[in-house]
Amino acid sequence: MLTENALRIQDFLKEKGINTTVVEFPASTRTAQDAAQAIGCQVAQIVKSLVFCTKQTNKPILILVSGANRVDEKVLTNLVAEGVVKASADFAKETTGFAIGGVPPCGHKEKIETYIDQDLLQYKEVWAAAGTPHAVFNLSSAALLNLTNGTVIKVC
Repeated sequence: MLTENALRIQDFLKEKGINTTVVEFPASTRTAQDAAQAIGCQVAQIVKSLVFCTKQTNKPILILVSGANRVDEKVLTNLVAEGVVKASADFAKETTGFAIGGVPPCGHKEKIETYIDQDLLQYKEVWAAAGTPHAVFNLSSAALLNLTNGTVIKVC
């Protein structure tokens, strides 16, 4: 039986026509390395959902990053035309509805401007958090792009 947040993401994905199953692991999949080990995939196939906040307007920005990459905040600053900082745990939960470590790429509490690491698109299959630090789901990188309506960028 899935936890409430994982079930919420499973239902959201089903509504959007994504044919996948949310999987919950007994051990945490909070980090990209933990998730890759639990799943048995490359770290680069893990979608890290990172929440940032604009400095002037306090607007949330979601960056979907390959588990192998780090975000260059200068790139983000240039994209959104104002400074950005990594969001606090409270801000991330308030805007997405999910705690850091379990933030999925979709199904958020409010609409969030989303950017996708171009490196994720080289993989046929990627894995993302499903609402908790123990839950994940897989989908094609093309489906990730369509589902999130994100803008593809070079993050590092």
